[in-house]
Amino acid sequence: ISTTTARFTACSEQGGKDPMELRKLTVEGFINETASSSPAPGGGSIAALNASSSAALIAMVANLTLGKEKYAAVEGDMKEVAAKAAALKDDFLALIDEDSNAFNKIMAAFKMPKDTDEAKKARSAAIQDATKGAALVPFKVGQKANELFALAETVITKGNQNAITDGAVAAMNARAAVRGAFLNVKINLGSIKDALFVEDLKKRMAEIEKDVDAREKALLDQVKL
Repeated sequence: ISTTTARFTACSEQGGKDPMELRKLTVEGFINETASSSPAPGGGSIAALNASSSAALIAMVANLTLGKEKYAAVEGDMKEVAAKAAALKDDFLALIDEDSNAFNKIMAAFKMPKDTDEAKKARSAAIQDATKGAALVPFKVGQKANELFALAETVITKGNQNAITDGAVAAMNARAAVRGAFLNVKINLGSIKDALFVEDLKKRMAEIEKDVDAREKALLDQVKL
């Protein structure tokens, strides 16, 4: 059974909840909402949260390096990394809500009338369009999360070594974000009838996934404790 059908059924049984800005919840509130009977936020939003946490840690290590005489030679690198990581952090925070909103669009499509043949066709088309959207959001998360490895490498190899483990955690969260986001893409692809769309996303994900584990390992190997 696809995530589209399973999560829609679960939400229908619970009556659903009004949309909210997940990124503005407290940490406790977000975790409790995830643990509730509501099907959103789900794995896609959590993948975006992992990516945002990774970017935040990278920015933190870069900022802890700036202004230190010992690291004066990499001041320019750290300013660039801090700015890029901060921008990605905000992008991923927005994607937390974008993922849940994409699921809400699927719910709305499933609730469309189907009392005539014309209505059924319109409903089916809307479900397909919404499901494509629900696949594209986590794809964007995974694709952008892949950019975090290069930034993590910079702070791990050049940044403040007192915060090197924070860089390592960033690398682990980046990998979790890529893997988690792409799992959410793949389960949605099972409900999409557009074969070209499906094959294109599968190919693009495979290109990223082929070395994501190795990239994480290479960064963790830099941390000698």
